[in-house]
Amino acid sequence: MPKGYQGLMEGGSNIVEAKWENVSSILQIGGTIIGSARCNAFRSREGRLKAAYNLVRLGITNLCVIGGDGSLTGANIFRKEWNGLLEELAQNGQIEKDEVHKHSYLNVVGMVGSIDNDFCGTDMTIGTDSALHRIIEVVDAIMTTAQSHQRTFVLEVMGRHCGYLALVSALACGADWVFLPESPPEDGWEESMCLKLSENRAHKKRLNIIIVAEGAIDSQNQPISSEKIKELVVNQLGFDTRVTILGHVQRGGTPSAFDRILASRMGVEAVIALLEGDPETPACVVSLRGNQAVRLPLVECVQMTQAVQKAMDERNFHEAVRLRGRSFEGNLKTYKRLAIKQHDDKITKSNCNVAIINVGAPAAGMNAAVRSAVRVGIADGHKMFAIYDGFDGFAKGQIKEFSWEDVGGWTGQGGSILGTKRTLPGKHLEKIAEQIRSHSINALLIVGGFEAYLGLLELAAAREKHEAFCIPMVMVPATVSNNVPGSDFSIGADTALNTITDTCDRIKQSASGTKRRVFIIETMGGYCGYLANMSGLAAGADAAYIFEEPFDIRDLQSNVGHLREKMKTTIQRGLILRNESCSVNYTTDFICQLYSEEGKGVFDCRKNVLGHMQQGGAPSPFDRNFGTKISARAMEWITEKLKGSQGTGKKFVDDDSICVLGISKRDLLFQPVEQLKKEADFEHRIPKKQWWLKLRPLMKILAKYKTSYDVSDSGKLEPLHPNQGTSDGEPAAI
Repeated sequence: MPKGYQGLMEGGSNIVEAKWENVSSILQIGGTIIGSARCNAFRSREGRLKAAYNLVRLGITNLCVIGGDGSLTGANIFRKEWNGLLEELAQNGQIEKDEVHKHSYLNVVGMVGSIDNDFCGTDMTIGTDSALHRIIEVVDAIMTTAQSHQRTFVLEVMGRHCGYLALVSALACGADWVFLPESPPEDGWEESMCLKLSENRAHKKRLNIIIVAEGAIDSQNQPISSEKIKELVVNQLGFDTRVTILGHVQRGGTPSAFDRILASRMGVEAVIALLEGDPETPACVVSLRGNQAVRLPLVECVQMTQAVQKAMDERNFHEAVRLRGRSFEGNLKTYKRLAIKQHDDKITKSNCNVAIINVGAPAAGMNAAVRSAVRVGIADGHKMFAIYDGFDGFAKGQIKEFSWEDVGGWTGQGGSILGTKRTLPGKHLEKIAEQIRSHSINALLIVGGFEAYLGLLELAAAREKHEAFCIPMVMVPATVSNNVPGSDFSIGADTALNTITDTCDRIKQSASGTKRRVFIIETMGGYCGYLANMSGLAAGADAAYIFEEPFDIRDLQSNVGHLREKMKTTIQRGLILRNESCSVNYTTDFICQLYSEEGKGVFDCRKNVLGHMQQGGAPSPFDRNFGTKISARAMEWITEKLKGSQGTGKKFVDDDSICVLGISKRDLLFQPVEQLKKEADFEHRIPKKQWWLKLRPLMKILAKYKTSYDVSDSGKLEPLHPNQGTSDGEPAAI
């Protein structure tokens, strides 16, 4: 329905049947192709009466509304009034009386589309991640000029009533200060901020970044503008200061891979919810909790969202932050811990030394994870040591103590500043044990991929022989392949997905105006098909060949035949993704030649091997944020384990003292490496069960294949306030 509720009321050509071709090739387009409009007339019963008439006339009794809390509130009122509106239409003679009975109830399902992420009940709204991409692109560009000129930049981002964008972008770029509507600075903030900025300059930091939400206020509910902050910095410190207001740049541009996948998953859940609806089903909203799509009561979510504003108006800011949800609360807590260093005399020393090491191939976001761990460790009173060049460097003693300032500016840098290698510790156990003893290392944090997991297993097995390894060890998954057992996500995978998706968009665009063409694109991932499958979903691929789902020549022939049929319509381009190790014999060259031969006269074929560009580049906002938060939580776990153990000679020998930290569905879990052995396929270096395989049929359905979608996970309406995680974990917030 073009023009939102306006189109619903006007009817006629504004309500049209959507066919397959209507929604082809729109994944990469920002905004909404059907248009949206604010509509005051729909607030009146008269307006809703017109809308009801236009729907009944076409026999429509299911409505999926994508919008913010205003749109969803309107949809719920419309649903409640539906029967009364139909009876009124029948009395007026506009519809037949039997139509009142025939269309007696309206099903409503909401999906939240809002860049502000201001809707309670969901960890992420559709559009938020893309807006963060726009902000971080600008911040990264500003950082280079700010460093060159030694400047302070005040950046104003959107968020009139919600500070999510400001908070997460501050977390993702390591901003010096952030101003939010929900959490105003304490009285006297002017002096505190200026002190922090001057301290940073004294430590030779060449730039200062201050991020301001457009609705930022002080504790008396008075607005804090970016201009006011600039004047303060110039007058108090004399720093060269510039203001940048991002404005509607944040709403535009191409959707990120995360948003495309999120919207696709939410769309499916919304349709299933509508199909399962009955007269007793209350209006629901499809939300994201951790890594799971859930249905929540729409009315309660709207009420809670409105309660946030009420709490802010009443200056009850602690309540406002709590109501925003666990994602916002967690981000705020992490930002405060990482941005503001307490004076040394205020930190209780633990007398413990904690080491951090990167293992495996580089992944974007590793540096954010190291920065976070170092700063949380220092705040907890530990001495923090960084190990260079993986287990090789560990054995050679390439170990250095890190200070708070040593990791400044690391968040946005790609690759691994510490250096990382695939070498396993097995060959160097004696030397590594000696280094642990000589540096008095009491705990180890490993950031890495499958090699890091194998390395932990080797260290666990060597505990009997080497007492030095009887210390708490925890692994944070970081690999573009996303193949670590025990976690749905790995640091670096989102950046790689965005690289592949952007490349697919460009490749498809390169064929515009030419004859019909099919592209075969090879992705990384070893034997894990995550990148091929998810980028296929994000880029609108026709097929994705992966190791986890064996295929043969008949499947290839079927795919070619399917594409030949599609090319007879208005569709001009095809996209096929292939995981690098999906088959020994059906190589990228073979598939390209097969498609070229079988498609003769209908389409031609081109191939692209993306290679190591998938490991490079600046980390995406998701990877910066995820790396920062999960690493901070890993350090907190280490602190809990070490509490009271120093000087007691305590040896950590239990399985639960050597763990992998990961997200599983909606829980954040510390799982012992021994326990995860039964979940891993060591020959192919992948987990035996992978959550994203359930999305395979979705990609096929969207590519116009006839297949069934597994709805076993789709559920009934859940309470807005669930039990806090499972018995083994804590709630995970994306």
